[in-house]
Amino acid sequence: MPDVIKTKTDATTDALAPPAAGAPESAADGHKSQGKPRSLWGDAWYDLRHRPMFWISSILLLFLIVVAAFPGLFTSVDPRDGDLTNHFLTKPELGSFFQPDWFGYDGQGRSIYARVVYGTRASILVGVGVTAAVTIIGGLLGMLAGYFGGWLDSIISRITDIFFGIPFLLGAMVVLNAFTERKVYVVIFALAFLGWTSICRVMRSSVITAKQADYVTAARALGAGTRRILFRHVLPNAMAPTIVVATIALGGYISAEATLSFLGLGLADPTISWGIDIAQGSKDIRDNPHALFFPAGMLSLTVFAFIMLGDAVRDALDPKLR
Repeated sequence: MPDVIKTKTDATTDALAPPAAGAPESAADGHKSQGKPRSLWGDAWYDLRHRPMFWISSILLLFLIVVAAFPGLFTSVDPRDGDLTNHFLTKPELGSFFQPDWFGYDGQGRSIYARVVYGTRASILVGVGVTAAVTIIGGLLGMLAGYFGGWLDSIISRITDIFFGIPFLLGAMVVLNAFTERKVYVVIFALAFLGWTSICRVMRSSVITAKQADYVTAARALGAGTRRILFRHVLPNAMAPTIVVATIALGGYISAEATLSFLGLGLADPTISWGIDIAQGSKDIRDNPHALFFPAGMLSLTVFAFIMLGDAVRDALDPKLR
């Protein structure tokens, strides 16, 4: 009997002792090291953290958001203050960083650097505002059409087809011409009025796929209501494609605002916009290209950053691309 007790005690001690260095892990240890299984969003975040494209675009966009929110941190010059003695200073002072003459001056003697800094706010506000509006409107209509189907789906789909037949920029011009004063919120309304159709179609197809899943059938069998099924089961599993499309489209909305402002139908003075400065700089592009280069370069960099972010999010959320 003492030998038996001693043997059990030794076995217990060996089990509690840490494994020797270099010893292989057991199946249980390997399972514990893996942790809990991740969800779709957990897998996407894990994949995004290992993509340099995501970090580069995120850091660049964070910098632009800081510039848009706090332009006074980067310049103390009034972007509307013009001095004709500085009329088209064609050689920007590249050595004096964060100074009024870093980018030179435009035809009215205004600091191009200050106008580029303050123009960031209008572009970011328009891009984010339009994206939020079309995601809410298009997402809601697409969710209703995809889940309920029938006559509601037919009506929403035909309305979507009608809006799809309207050229985007041409329709925005017509809408903007109806307003005498074109502020930021007016441009957001004009672009969102015509830009929700793509989000609606993407959400509709995602909801049609998600509502046929087993977890939705089980929730319905357990007595869950329509609202609970839509917002707790269908919507979270149908949002991934919509987020990808909205992220990529955000840069396109910024470009659309700049195009409308360039044509004189978007934002207007006293609002400061990259599109307005591009239009003014293009009038004297041969002799003073710097007046066009800097606002156009910032616009291209911002759109490029949002496209990079959208590509990274798409690759992370699409299991076929992993």
